[in-house]
Amino acid sequence: MRFREITNSWLTFQSAERIAPIVLLVVFSLALSGCGAAPENTLTPSTSSPPAVPPATQAIPPTTLPSAEPTSSPTAAPAFPDPSGYGWATVVSGLEAPVDIQNAGDGSGRLFILEKRGRIRIIQNNLLLPLPFLDIQNEVDSQHTEQGLLGLAFHPKYATSGLFFVNYIDLNGNTVIARFHVSANDPNRADPTSEGDILQVKQPYENHNGGGLAFGPDGYLYIGLGDGGSEGDPLRNGQNLQTLLSKLLRIDIDHGDKYSIPPDNPFAKTGGLPEIWAYGLRNPWRFSFDKASRALFIADVGQDAWEEVDFVPYGTPAGLNFGWSFYEGMHPYQDQPPANVTFTPPIFEYSHAEGCSVTGGYVYRGQAMPEWQGTYFFGDYCSGNVWGLVHPAENTQQAKLLFTTGAQITAFGVDEAGEIYMTDYRTGSVLRLARKQ
Repeated sequence: MRFREITNSWLTFQSAERIAPIVLLVVFSLALSGCGAAPENTLTPSTSSPPAVPPATQAIPPTTLPSAEPTSSPTAAPAFPDPSGYGWATVVSGLEAPVDIQNAGDGSGRLFILEKRGRIRIIQNNLLLPLPFLDIQNEVDSQHTEQGLLGLAFHPKYATSGLFFVNYIDLNGNTVIARFHVSANDPNRADPTSEGDILQVKQPYENHNGGGLAFGPDGYLYIGLGDGGSEGDPLRNGQNLQTLLSKLLRIDIDHGDKYSIPPDNPFAKTGGLPEIWAYGLRNPWRFSFDKASRALFIADVGQDAWEEVDFVPYGTPAGLNFGWSFYEGMHPYQDQPPANVTFTPPIFEYSHAEGCSVTGGYVYRGQAMPEWQGTYFFGDYCSGNVWGLVHPAENTQQAKLLFTTGAQITAFGVDEAGEIYMTDYRTGSVLRLARKQ
């Protein structure tokens, strides 16, 4: 995700080089100590006009990407439900800069919300609990651009292990992946003294930190890291296999001193850093695995003109190269790629006429709205647009703009029942997709 410098805002969602297209006025309310039950179908207002589209860079693409001018239009008319019968209902408000939503998978029905400054809050029975689950604000640098507490993942066996993992930027400006344990006496409080750092990554700039964490269907922990920042990948980290930046990492946190390397990682033995699972990502802002198909969806924030969604079917060999910084989306960006390099293009892209910073989401697998089964929901931070995407077969996709909201969408999430939520950074709210009454 990108953070923008906005008047009277202590934190913003955009790199400085991309302020021009949109001016967003944001006023943050003070965080409340608690909230009441969710009102039915409290929906956000419509969004303002989208930014203009900067010109695309021209170059000759390799044969592994389409030679014709790509389009974000679907291959066939999507068979989605009529979105006018649905809306995003406010569950709670009063959060301070919410950036992630997770559930613990322990049967408690709780949702855990990351506040960027360094706290994890709990929603239980549609109420925001007054005390945080974890507060590490004294360890987190959250006052610059895209820094802060950025990611959360619960161990697949959290119900018995009590372990969870966070991704944050420390006071030195570097990425830390740390392990914590829940308190022995209170399931709604973590033990702050249980912290154990398992991985640290030096960040050369303040932006493009990535931040996502997720356990895959293989039980390994996946970590999303951006290219390290500035503008246009000046250090060329996207294609450099000797840095963890601009990569999706994959580690085994159940073995080794801090972690071990899965033996089938593509560079486990040679050719690159062993933690790397995929590369060529500019700034992956949220990725998720579909619980049914076990496929992986990655939303990768673009540079000047294009936002993209990447897709990895379950069982695809590791080592995919998503193309940054040779490509922004399906479009040439800079430098001439080697003829012998294979790239994996996105399955969907949209231009900056429709937004400027993609936020990845989840595939709906709930029971309350079976008509949405299999739909991948994702959105844009700047425009508040929410799309639905289905992927019925490899190399074909169907996508549609479903909702135009007033939200500054920083995250999507699902509860234990598979129902889908999103965060609105502007209002400090968590909203749930629901049928209109």
